[in-house]
Amino acid sequence: ESPSFRSRFTAVTIAREPRSKHRAKDGAVGTGQGSASTTSRAATTTTATAAALFEPGGDGQTPQVVVLVGAPGMGKTTMVRKVMVEWGEGTLHTQFDFVFCIDCKAIALPMEASVADLVSQCCPGLRVPAGKILDGQKKILFIFDGFEALGFSLVQPKAELSSDPREVKPLELTLMSLLKKTVLPGASLLITTRPTALGSLGQCLAGEYYVKILGFSAARREEYFHRYFENPSKADTAFRFARGNEILYSLCVIPVMSWTICTILEQELCGKNNFLECSKATTGMMMFYLSQLLKHRDRDNPQVLQQFLLRLCSLAADGIWKHKVLFEEKEVKECGLDQTGLLPFFLNEKIPKEGEDHGSVYAFTHLHLQEFFAAMFYVLEDDGEMVSSLGRLEKDVNKLLESYSKSRKDLNVTVRFLFGLVSQKSIEYVDKTIGCRISPRAREELLEWLQGRHRGLSHPGQALKVSEMDTFHFLFEMNEKSFVQSALGHFTDLDLQDTKLTLYDQMALCFSIQHWAGLGCVTLQGCPFHWQDPEAELDASVPCRDRRAEPLFSMLSCRLQWCRLSESCCAELAALLAQHPGLARLELGDSSLGDSGVRLLCEGLRTPGCRLRVLR
Repeated sequence: ESPSFRSRFTAVTIAREPRSKHRAKDGAVGTGQGSASTTSRAATTTTATAAALFEPGGDGQTPQVVVLVGAPGMGKTTMVRKVMVEWGEGTLHTQFDFVFCIDCKAIALPMEASVADLVSQCCPGLRVPAGKILDGQKKILFIFDGFEALGFSLVQPKAELSSDPREVKPLELTLMSLLKKTVLPGASLLITTRPTALGSLGQCLAGEYYVKILGFSAARREEYFHRYFENPSKADTAFRFARGNEILYSLCVIPVMSWTICTILEQELCGKNNFLECSKATTGMMMFYLSQLLKHRDRDNPQVLQQFLLRLCSLAADGIWKHKVLFEEKEVKECGLDQTGLLPFFLNEKIPKEGEDHGSVYAFTHLHLQEFFAAMFYVLEDDGEMVSSLGRLEKDVNKLLESYSKSRKDLNVTVRFLFGLVSQKSIEYVDKTIGCRISPRAREELLEWLQGRHRGLSHPGQALKVSEMDTFHFLFEMNEKSFVQSALGHFTDLDLQDTKLTLYDQMALCFSIQHWAGLGCVTLQGCPFHWQDPEAELDASVPCRDRRAEPLFSMLSCRLQWCRLSESCCAELAALLAQHPGLARLELGDSSLGDSGVRLLCEGLRTPGCRLRVLR
């Protein structure tokens, strides 16, 4: 009944397959396993609707038991709410006369109960006695949401199971009677669970279909942003921001990450029309996501949570170094991570195929989450006693940075998170919300690396210049003016070539340029500005958005060559010439300005505030 639920609900992509074909493939999303774009040949991929969950399979049979599988945050409970809404609106009335939803995480289940008691407890306002409903020839759907939260043994003697919906028995036996269909054999079941409970659950069921939530497709990600924001203009701006940041866009496949990003961007957009002063970079959003996951976990014993995180980060870092996204059950146990109250929030469990003798295999929910925890490994302080079972990976930030500089460009995201984690805001946030400390030494090492990196790239006798776009990503991730000034203070030139500048790139550039006191010359050669869809470049039919690039004009010299600027940009360029009297040289080579565009520039040259000496 919530208006926000109706207006924001966006369908996820699901994969349906019968038990005989089912293989748990919960690899890290973003690695080609478990993503919204990939699944097995046996599975049928479709858009999730309530009706789609109970569509007939390839054999023409309508499944009576459906298991909805997904990691935390993938939208299982939201899908259950959608089923209830559609049934309430009459969409499912031909399939089910009654739908009873039992929230296994929240409902206060008694130790003993009949099926009728469960129905009465979850629907206290029933006008007809529960027993009478269950006695009749009604089409009934039972939903168990969060089945893994029940936490009891599913192995029960068949002789003790019930066949009478009014018979009071221990709760385990009553639920097993429903699962084994000794009671109400004609009823349908929809069970939502994390992958960790699949092994034991599969032993109780027969003829079930598995529906795996793969997340948001590319089109659904954009749809979600437009549903979340009431203002279409803000929705466009927010989605362009996320689309231009490949890390954020990739994470948006996870519905709860899309919600996290929209929630933060909504706060950033409050009272603003753009993100030029955005204070939340990718790391900030990841930490907010982490705090939401841990909101109600181990508040009474924070040391347990802190030790778990340290071990998790060690596992993540070891995997990143070894190009490894799948971890054996033995590794997870030896790291001390086999804690049922915490593990499922971070790692997906893959159940071995029938006949295989090895244990379960685990993967992080998304590759970028693994990279985030790997970065945390290098900056979190510990007591020195926490030893990794994998041989104690050395916490050497300089070794990581050196490997990235030389050959391991796949470490880019991990390094970017490193910069975000050592910002003052992050240090305070991690201490306050998680109770962990971030080492101040890591911050000094990152500063020294940045300064030395670009000195080595500049030729002797020439101006010291910065020519790597990732430097501006790192600085934007940290988002501290004083750090930019320290890192770039000895450099005078910015020189980028053949780089397509997304909205995120432009923001990162502008942030650094605004606080780069010694910058005198900017050269962008073959760097088209993308402002809408990353696939579309600026052309004459699109209004220019040069306000975003305004800091470029505060330099002594600005060279924009082969950047595909068009006639539509010239009016704003002319206005900027008057506003920035310090600009002495402007080069706009190989652009499609046209005669009328140049006339507009000449109008700008005539304004009293313009001090331009050279226009090429």
